[in-house]
Amino acid sequence: MKTGLLTIGLTTLDIVAHPVDALTHTERAILIDGIAAVPAGTAGGAAMVAAKLGVATKIVGAVGDDMIGAFVRLGFESVGIDVSLLATRPGERTSTTLLAVESDGRRSSYHAAGAGGGAAIDDAVVAAACASGFVHYAAVGGRGTDGGAGADLLGAAKAAGATITCDLIGPRISALDELKRLLPHVDYFMPSAAEATLLTGLDDLAAAADMFRTLGAKACIIKNGGRGSYVSIGTERVNVPAHAIRPIDTTSCGDSYCAGFIAALSHGWPPLEACRFATATAALVAQGLGTLGKLENFAETEKSMRAAALAEDR
Repeated sequence: MKTGLLTIGLTTLDIVAHPVDALTHTERAILIDGIAAVPAGTAGGAAMVAAKLGVATKIVGAVGDDMIGAFVRLGFESVGIDVSLLATRPGERTSTTLLAVESDGRRSSYHAAGAGGGAAIDDAVVAAACASGFVHYAAVGGRGTDGGAGADLLGAAKAAGATITCDLIGPRISALDELKRLLPHVDYFMPSAAEATLLTGLDDLAAAADMFRTLGAKACIIKNGGRGSYVSIGTERVNVPAHAIRPIDTTSCGDSYCAGFIAALSHGWPPLEACRFATATAALVAQGLGTLGKLENFAETEKSMRAAALAEDR
């Protein structure tokens, strides 16, 4: 049986500060609780979390040939991610996001675009996808993946026996055309509630999930923040509640949910239990700063899943 995860898509550096409740407009520094700088993005964040949970992970993405790119590469390597398919783009900067998180969890985001959306598909990427147990596709709308290359990759990986998951990042409505090509190859489509509503025009998550399944997705899991997730798998239609926590930074929760789900599947868990593990993963990430938050390992995450109070219980 094939093992390991290949993630493909957006790679960034996130710089997160908390709490930032006001700008000083002076030269005087204000002491805050913490600052984190860590690789992130729909592919980068999912790769970091999956590797932390013990999944052998390889990333397909791009960074610039600047110091930030070197830092991102080092960050991936620090948790054991294979970066042999992480391209360095000469003359480009690395995509970077600055996030000022307020005491109540609200955040202001400032993004400097760069090489991060430039993941490209070549023969080496196709070979890696076909050799992997899981492929997490987070490159919808990417300049090197949109318009057919991504669908061809997923078709090859699916034919080789990989389990395919798919996530989005800030999609335009035009992403629906690409999804029509991708979803017939996707086992688990995992958008956020806001993304699902934007793309379908439907506020009802059950109806949105049905539409994505009609387009070809074998299952649809819609992430809905503090409300948990809506799960449409096989004949099951279930709302999985969130954990009752005090969130610090929810920036990477969607990516961590995807990674937790994949990690649980890799342990042989049934999909619905994997969604509960994914919920626990996202809750631990939300209670700290940056991509990894308070995440430790698979065993500790499972303990949290078993012990944590659920939001619906309060």
